Amino acid sequence: MSTLPAVPADPAVPAVPAAPAVPASSGSGPLGRDALAAVVARDIPIGAYVNLGIGQPTLVSNHLPPDSGVTLHTENGMLGMGPEATGDEVDPDLINAGKIPVTELPGASYFHHADSFAMMRGGHLDICVLGAYQVSQAGDLANWHTGAPDAIPAVGGAMDLATGARDTFVMMNLLTREGESKLVERCRYPLTGVACVSRVYTDLAVFLIEPDGVVVRETFGISFEDLCDLVPIPLRLAEGARPGSA
Repeated sequence: MSTLPAVPADPAVPAVPAAPAVPASSGSGPLGRDALAAVVARDIPIGAYVNLGIGQPTLVSNHLPPDSGVTLHTENGMLGMGPEATGDEVDPDLINAGKIPVTELPGASYFHHADSFAMMRGGHLDICVLGAYQVSQAGDLANWHTGAPDAIPAVGGAMDLATGARDTFVMMNLLTREGESKLVERCRYPLTGVACVSRVYTDLAVFLIEPDGVVVRETFGISFEDLCDLVPIPLRLAEGARPGSA
């Protein structure tokens, strides 16, 4: 399988701003999925066009302020998606790419699947938020196949999003069930995209993938020193961040 080169950013569109430095340790323990989704939502710039991948990333829609001006795009053909639908809001004909019932915001529009992919491949999305099996220290993304002979490949639109969006955020648990880090020196699984990930949001820390290495912006319930013991790559604290304790 071949991978696609990243689409260069449009200079007319502002890049995702660097988040301010914060204390390296926040909170008393690993973040749950909703709390982590709130952290991601906080970092999405006002007025951005964003696609939320299947799984954990879909939760981000529930934490965007109504006045954020963020427009959510869905792979199956919708602009203006709102939070997840509940109760009487549920319409079986109104779902996102993960088949989860969603709401629509004023001005929402619908279009063909092919048009949706044209938006993704054409560099019209500012950010996509995806799940991952592994992310390398160079920002390579592996999220469609583990390589196991009995595993079912599920690339979907991830390759188009990872290479078409101007910024790719990953949202995942830092460790596997076996306790291995998903942030690695080099991905062992088939790649979705090369050097496409700019930030990795996990239950234990937020990582910034930069040209000169991986920077820890903040941790959740774990000290920087203990985090370094879990992750098999060199890490450094963001400038201005204070070392924290679990």
